[in-house]
Amino acid sequence: MSPARRAPLLILAAAVLWGLLGILGKQAQAGGLAPLEVAFWRAALAGALFAAHAGFTRARWPRGRDLLVTAAFGLVGVAVFYGAYQLAVQAGGASLASVLLYTAPAFVALLGWGVLRERLGAREGLAIAGTLAGIALISLGGGQGVTVSGPALAWGLIAGFTYSLYYLYGKAFFTRYDPAALLAVALPVGALALLPFVTFTAKTPPVWSSLGAIAVLSTYLAYLAYSAGLRHLSATRASVIASLEPVVAAALAAALFGERLAALALLGAALVIGAALLLSLSPDETHPRAE
Repeated sequence: MSPARRAPLLILAAAVLWGLLGILGKQAQAGGLAPLEVAFWRAALAGALFAAHAGFTRARWPRGRDLLVTAAFGLVGVAVFYGAYQLAVQAGGASLASVLLYTAPAFVALLGWGVLRERLGAREGLAIAGTLAGIALISLGGGQGVTVSGPALAWGLIAGFTYSLYYLYGKAFFTRYDPAALLAVALPVGALALLPFVTFTAKTPPVWSSLGAIAVLSTYLAYLAYSAGLRHLSATRASVIASLEPVVAAALAAALFGERLAALALLGAALVIGAALLLSLSPDETHPRAE
């Protein structure tokens, strides 16, 4: 199979692997782990994998000011993001957390306007309005096995906001360094930042399996698949295919945990995902991903 034909399959694989993240996190939490311990092990284990990858490929590591910026990104883009996402899974469920993560493109548009002085056009305004309307419908709709509460929405939106920072950071650094080397710095920094807030508990083999799958499948391999596919596919097409992620998460959450968004909440989820797709149509968008 040619690289061009293989690329959409790689993006699809990444979407499925990212869609497993909330499910695996919920399984680990059901085994007795607190959300922040799940986040810690994700950052620590995946960081080790990226460090080995960067060392094996002899990637160029960030130095000086770039190293400091990468470390700072690890504090927010890893520690806060990973922690908030797992807290959103605990508070509201895996499907709700995955949908709220897709508010990130709206935050990107707002950050681009406020920080980078990028133009906020009609499409961006429509997408932001659609995201807000989607969140309102999700709040009103609720669903079976889904808890639409203040904490669930807050943690989900914090996860979406901190995930949007990958755009600002990635736009500046992902073309200058091998992303594996950058993540090999950012993830351990994030793990160290989470460490004071973690109370470690005894783990059964199934819990370790869930943690290992989060690190290997939903972080390391998902990133490799997405970045490999993006080499032979436009960012727009990749973003459209990757938008299957919350669909995968919702389907698995329904099958495994009985989570089902109500009709009104499903409409809200469609608005949030649709807004993300609308923003992905920008021709100069790079859409760096590293969930």
